[in-house]
Amino acid sequence: MKIMKFGGTSVGSAERMGAVSQLLPTQEPVIVVLSAMSGTTNHLVQIGQQLAQGNGAQAESLTAQLEQHYKQVIADLYKQEASKDKGKQVVQTVFADIRACFERAFSPALEKMILAQGELLSTQLFQIFQEENGIPSVLLPALEFMKITPDEEPDQAFIRENLRKQLEKYPDNQLFITQGYICRNAKNEVDNLKRGGSDYTASIVGAAVKASEIQIWTDIDGMHNNDPRIVKNTYPIAELSFDEAAELAYFGAKILHPSSILPAQQHNIPVRLLNTMQPEAQGTTISSKKTGNKIKAVAAKDGIIAIKIKSSRMLLAYGFLRSVFEVFERFKTPIDMITTSEVAVSLTIDNATHLPEITEALQRFGSVEIDSDLTIVCVVGDFMEDKPGAALKVVQSLGHIPLRMISYGGSKNNISFLVNTVHKEDALVSINEGVFQEREEANA
Repeated sequence: MKIMKFGGTSVGSAERMGAVSQLLPTQEPVIVVLSAMSGTTNHLVQIGQQLAQGNGAQAESLTAQLEQHYKQVIADLYKQEASKDKGKQVVQTVFADIRACFERAFSPALEKMILAQGELLSTQLFQIFQEENGIPSVLLPALEFMKITPDEEPDQAFIRENLRKQLEKYPDNQLFITQGYICRNAKNEVDNLKRGGSDYTASIVGAAVKASEIQIWTDIDGMHNNDPRIVKNTYPIAELSFDEAAELAYFGAKILHPSSILPAQQHNIPVRLLNTMQPEAQGTTISSKKTGNKIKAVAAKDGIIAIKIKSSRMLLAYGFLRSVFEVFERFKTPIDMITTSEVAVSLTIDNATHLPEITEALQRFGSVEIDSDLTIVCVVGDFMEDKPGAALKVVQSLGHIPLRMISYGGSKNNISFLVNTVHKEDALVSINEGVFQEREEANA
């Protein structure tokens, strides 16, 4: 069985939904994972924000706008009156559910219920479209099998068992359609896998059914060697290892959800990144295959906060670092980079939710300095096995930029630099000129 995930842009209009339908295989079983149509989740976020502020009239105005948009989608998507009637019924039901939320006290759980409606809309409308075109398909409700634990991790055993039960109901069907992003939590409330979580859904589902391949379809022809929004003449990378792709996704490559590599890697399922606007393009294949000892790509992650704990009295004491890490564990805040000296430890985080509490807890170890508006620039490749001087070439390309921290050796797949965000674009361009263009000229 193959998994095919299509993002919001890929199903962003009636025309795009028709194009997606043409990409589906007819001779092999496939589970199609859909995001909400582009713009829908942002619109639903705005509705939730207005409700949270007590602005019911504004929430209703936004809801009416979105409902009208979907009425137009129905008019554009279907040719048959019977299909249009079914589509109208779906829209009527979903927007009645949204408006029912207006009558309840606002809460995070209610907000997540509102956000779930985008995927419920796109999948139902797409399934009706398949039906109109004579293509048998089954709608698999993700809320029946996608579940997360109290730690917000996928409940793998539950997902595997309940997805199997759903599939066993339809032994003669080849095409299954389900929602990305949405799930239930340990309290059985409607929840989600955070923004971009449809990729994660596809990988989790692929692992649960032991898929032959997971395809992530977006509007970009694979993972590029640099950020094409900033750097000219970037190019898609044909092959990446799981570890390389995970590093790039975590450190800012927007094409792929950071968590989506692990489930596929654990079951050795290849992941392909493909372009719905250019389906003939090769894209990027991510697998366990060794892809050669060279520098592959660079990514950048904004919104980084640096924390320095300085203590000449405690730093070398037994258990000091463990105590520091326990603070971040207590507040469920991951650490991105870390460096140490004889009298200080510096580290970075990308989530400031609990920064005041973390700062207070760390002050018992020594003086604490906080710095924000920082960016991690991560260069990915196979540095440990590359020819001598590869890392030096990267560092030299950044010689004119103040480097706040450098992390090298923790992984054989990356070298990371912390810079002020104002230097981010310069850093990406400089690495492109100092590393990738030089290689292209050497290969020419």
